[in-house]
Amino acid sequence: MEWSIREIARLAGTTSRALRHYDQLGVLAPSRVGDNGYRYYDADALLRLQRILLLREMGVDLATIGELLDGQRDHRAALVGHLEELRDERRRLERRIRSVESTIGKLERGEDLMAEEMLDGFDHTRYRDEVVERWGEEAYAEGDRWWRERSSAEKADFKATWEALARDWQHAVDAELDPDGAPAQALARRHCAWLSGIPGTPQSGGRPSKEYFVGLAEMYVSDERFARNFGGVEAAAFVRDAMTTFADREL
Repeated sequence: MEWSIREIARLAGTTSRALRHYDQLGVLAPSRVGDNGYRYYDADALLRLQRILLLREMGVDLATIGELLDGQRDHRAALVGHLEELRDERRRLERRIRSVESTIGKLERGEDLMAEEMLDGFDHTRYRDEVVERWGEEAYAEGDRWWRERSSAEKADFKATWEALARDWQHAVDAELDPDGAPAQALARRHCAWLSGIPGTPQSGGRPSKEYFVGLAEMYVSDERFARNFGGVEAAAFVRDAMTTFADREL
């Protein structure tokens, strides 16, 4: 069987333009091009597209996707790996769903809230090794102690502030702003102010140190877990560039 580019775009929830872009980058070529110029895709191309979409949702940039696909042509083996990652993510989401459902139920019944239940699935310690390796045990311990002392409302406000900042970074990327321009630099200043309020952050003069700020920006790009907060590695590179410019100018 084969499908036209329009059919594939509709089924995949993407656009014909995106599929043509994949072809231009050498990531996904059509199986054939008809005499009328229309592009057609067979089952093998469909398998490749499924892997592309899975990797994109995981925050992997297209250049890296092309390398991964070319390096592992066994679709079944690759999909088995993707499936396990998806199942891990599903388990994390299920834990969070149960946590929120439990909190709602207790609020409706007027019962006491249990912190362990409310925060299940939100493990702030998962980056411990990276923090200790880069900035020392004392920095991690101070930040960890500060976090545990926050009330549930304070933790929720902190997360909401971060999510709003990450969302605004994504909007800046989508708008194709200049990382050195005033709007992007205003975001970098907000990012700096947000970090300044976290105990344990290496600081200089009441603000994050330049070394820390630039190092964190690099980590946003090098670690895909962080890059996902901004929409992927390509977007994280924009954030890094803006933060580095800000650090050179103001830290």
